[in-house]
Amino acid sequence: MFVPRSRFPSLFSATLLAMALLPAHADDRPAALQMLERQGLTIAQEFDVGGGLRAFAAAAGDRPVAVYLTGDGNVIVGTRLDANGAALDEATLQRLVAKPISDKAWAQLEAATWVQDGSADAPRVVYTFSDPNCPFCNRFWKAARPWVDTGKVQLRHVMVGILKADSQAKAAAILDASDPSAALQQNEQAFDRGGITPAKRTSDKARTALEDNQMLMMSLGFRGTPAILVRDSEGLVQKYNGMPQPAALAEIMGPR
Repeated sequence: MFVPRSRFPSLFSATLLAMALLPAHADDRPAALQMLERQGLTIAQEFDVGGGLRAFAAAAGDRPVAVYLTGDGNVIVGTRLDANGAALDEATLQRLVAKPISDKAWAQLEAATWVQDGSADAPRVVYTFSDPNCPFCNRFWKAARPWVDTGKVQLRHVMVGILKADSQAKAAAILDASDPSAALQQNEQAFDRGGITPAKRTSDKARTALEDNQMLMMSLGFRGTPAILVRDSEGLVQKYNGMPQPAALAEIMGPR
């Protein structure tokens, strides 16, 4: 499956936002803001803009937006521009909305059960939700070799078992192996010949990890694999669905 890069909103993204963002005080929240919340907007925090407006940092899915409350109690959702046409509040929205969301997501990924692929000292870390039966995960694994093999990128495979009947048993065989990194490599190198032998028994630890990983994948807005996440130069998490096209691959992996 190939799905273009996306930052789409979802119910699970909204849950993540609620966890990551500081809410405006409900007791003085105007009716217009409550209406926007009922429509799915997450109101994070009020900030000062002057000019007779009240401004609120908000999010639609995981996309930062500004909400401006006018003196008559109505709201404007959009971008405030200066006389030269430059956006005025982007930096504030990044600080109050995008950065907390990214920090929360990255912390969840770090705490997840993942399999290391590449040097622990690599300067760039890329997370990918991977199913051992996913042909596009295998293509991504192969495409990443020039960066991984030279020590520039460490892939962290957050294993899930969702595509086929034996996906969970194969993922368990990787997670329960004495050397999960070697087991992952075995699966990818032998993918065209059926991959790793499924585990005869899935340990409770592996089963719990796979369930947690699948829930995390969904909470981050993904429905299929590979689901790839990386931090950009500003520390914001960028998401990519499916096998990346060459330009997106270069964004994900960085310079060779």
